[in-house]
Amino acid sequence: MDPEKEGVRIVASLMALSARTAPKARGVDDLVIRMAEGPELSRLAGEMRKYGEETGTGFFVRDAGNIEKSDLCLILGWKGESVTGLDCGACGYQTCAMMLEAQKEASVMGSFFSGPNCAIRMTDLGIALGSAVKTASIHNVDNRVMYSAGVCALRLGWLEGCYVAYAIPISVSGKNIYFDRST
Repeated sequence: MDPEKEGVRIVASLMALSARTAPKARGVDDLVIRMAEGPELSRLAGEMRKYGEETGTGFFVRDAGNIEKSDLCLILGWKGESVTGLDCGACGYQTCAMMLEAQKEASVMGSFFSGPNCAIRMTDLGIALGSAVKTASIHNVDNRVMYSAGVCALRLGWLEGCYVAYAIPISVSGKNIYFDRST
């Protein structure tokens, strides 16, 4: 058993716990969490490279290299039809019902993410991401939030019902692989 690899799995599990227990508006938890490692990392990197080449978004190709070198990747998404029911208007619609109706008309994946989405639920996702990376940092595990990997996790169908996802690849090595990256 490699103690560093085992440590990475433990920290990834703690990151998932931090994301799950992060505060969420009105106590509604529609967070979806997935871990990818080994062959799944290669599959994710391959999808990122393919998408980057198809769309001319070079940073997807660059980020794919980071995913391939990572030990594990935690992926967080939020279920698209989750709303707070507060009719706050932050999503651009007067009511949550109007936003959900607009989702039905526009929920085809044609851009990075599908939407519209509840702004408060997207804030919940951001807080969960922050809680997860804080936990990685506390344990000295190198990490980086990547929306490129989240986009491709959605393209692979890994987070059913989610319209938005972000990934947090993690690595334990002598040098932070996410720091000096080419642009």
